[in-house]
Amino acid sequence: MCGIVGFTNDIENAGAVIGEMMDRIRHRGPDAEGKYVDADIALGHRRLSIIDVSSQGDQPIFNEDESLVIVFNGEIYNYRSIREKLEAAGHTFRTNTDTEVLIHGYEEYGEKLLAMLRGMFSFVIWNKNTRELFGARDFFGIKPMYYAEMKGTFMFGSEIKSFLPHPSFEKELNTSALENYLTFQYSPTNETFFKNVYKLPPAHYFKYKDGKLSVKRYWDVHFRADGKPSLDEWVDRISDTFHDSVEAHKIADVEVGSFLSSGVDSSYVAAIADVDKTFTVGFGKDEKYNEIGWAKNFSKAIGKENTSKVITPEEYWGSLSKIQYHMDEPLADPSAVALYFVCNIASEKLKVVLSGEGADEIFGGYNVYSDPDGTLYDKLPRVIRRGIGAAASKLPAKRGVNFFVRKGKDVEERFIGNAYMFTPEQRKELLRIETDAPDPIEITKPYFERVQNKDDVTKMQYLDLHLWMAGDILLKADKMSMANSLELRVPFLDKEVMRLAEQIPTKYRVTHDKGTDETKYITKYAMRLAARKDTPKESAKTAAKKKLGFPVPIRVWLKEDKYYSIVRSAFESESAAKYFNTEPLVRLLDDHKNGKADNSRKIWTVFSFLIWYKVYFENNGAY
Repeated sequence: MCGIVGFTNDIENAGAVIGEMMDRIRHRGPDAEGKYVDADIALGHRRLSIIDVSSQGDQPIFNEDESLVIVFNGEIYNYRSIREKLEAAGHTFRTNTDTEVLIHGYEEYGEKLLAMLRGMFSFVIWNKNTRELFGARDFFGIKPMYYAEMKGTFMFGSEIKSFLPHPSFEKELNTSALENYLTFQYSPTNETFFKNVYKLPPAHYFKYKDGKLSVKRYWDVHFRADGKPSLDEWVDRISDTFHDSVEAHKIADVEVGSFLSSGVDSSYVAAIADVDKTFTVGFGKDEKYNEIGWAKNFSKAIGKENTSKVITPEEYWGSLSKIQYHMDEPLADPSAVALYFVCNIASEKLKVVLSGEGADEIFGGYNVYSDPDGTLYDKLPRVIRRGIGAAASKLPAKRGVNFFVRKGKDVEERFIGNAYMFTPEQRKELLRIETDAPDPIEITKPYFERVQNKDDVTKMQYLDLHLWMAGDILLKADKMSMANSLELRVPFLDKEVMRLAEQIPTKYRVTHDKGTDETKYITKYAMRLAARKDTPKESAKTAAKKKLGFPVPIRVWLKEDKYYSIVRSAFESESAAKYFNTEPLVRLLDDHKNGKADNSRKIWTVFSFLIWYKVYFENNGAY
């Protein structure tokens, strides 16, 4: 695991500039650094040594005649089998790294190499002869890749902050991203909060030559249910495939540990990974916010050592600027801070951890997936439900009313992912500025169109796999782990696991049959049964335990005078007044404090942006 950065070279002091850019992402690779600079290109690399920990693995790495040079961030789990094919084809290797397999693989297969890979990756290859850059990002977007073209310079990197030292970089807030963020709680498009800086989408590659950029998708998810296998057969297939994935994800020349919460995903990983150490964090003593006791008991049952930490409110609030700095873009997911701390305690003992991200999106684990067609009300004709929903939308919002409003809309109209903070009307009221941000439905529409003939559960999964998972779940997983120089691996997000999950019928992903003990699990049904099968009897009940998912008591804190005052000060600041109307901001906060509404997530969305803005636009990237 590493950090990469580079730019097309048209400056005299390229060596010094690439060095400064590398320093900005030193946390991604504190073990070693390397760079390559010529008249056309500057490439930089920071290394966290995991495979071939000797200096032979230092990057950049070249092919035999040094016409190709690569910088790479990630891990290729099947690199040994690909290497055997390349050696048979006549390629010679100088190292035992997966990096060198990539450069020889590209030399042999071109972009077709990408379909052969199993792993997480973000890499760029420079061809000295053709003067072309080739870059690619992994299937799910586990590893990040940003790029920008400014003043004739094309630059790329693992983190946007690495661009700040370059003399061609122009820092300007992208206000459209701000408006989108207010609805999604993250930046949902390929644009970023920095104007003219973009994300390379997951499962895409780019080519850059003579000032021209082309971007192309090379892989996608294709749900095609196979109704022939029985439920028991699917359970066995999941078990076999996931065991294989976990073994592949354990490939390393250093110790590997595992995160552990009370949910089935991380418990399943920890139970079958056979690692020695697990790591857990929580808040206070309330079981709603603290899974440490459960995690210690589970770790004991599987014979592993658990390291835990109780995060104090002071630690949580004191880390917010650092969190938003490392995130690069504002993210309003409160669990990001908890993830930072669990990464921190793990990094004190090892370099690599396994985690459970991706299981919900792949196997159908979110509670909202159990909503479509799940009640008798759904059996009413669509025209009746739409009429009732239209009438209900004119009433004050509350739980019962919201049910009828939601059921009166098609999934394409109401579902944008697991977070829906501010409606387009609410964000217009909140913002002082005008932007050209699209309606949320316009952002989600292309994804829904690709699965227009699928059922609603599959539609929601497909959308979450492409937006929510990449924009929120994997963003915080990469940035919080790398902030602590820790490699985080996600065995659910494996190409072979996804290939299997694509074929599982919806009824085995989400079931509404609650008649017996064997069918009481609504979401991730088949996967839960596989986890129950593979988990020791002493702790098999985890397959039924409701996941908390790094719960954070922000709704409680925001009612306390100390933290209420901190947020109110931010809402009434000059920075906030540049972009927001102060009165509705303060009203959100006061209504929450006075118990009129739970506005905690909306408040946190705006507050997180203001913290990020202060770091990057008032403190020039310092926290």
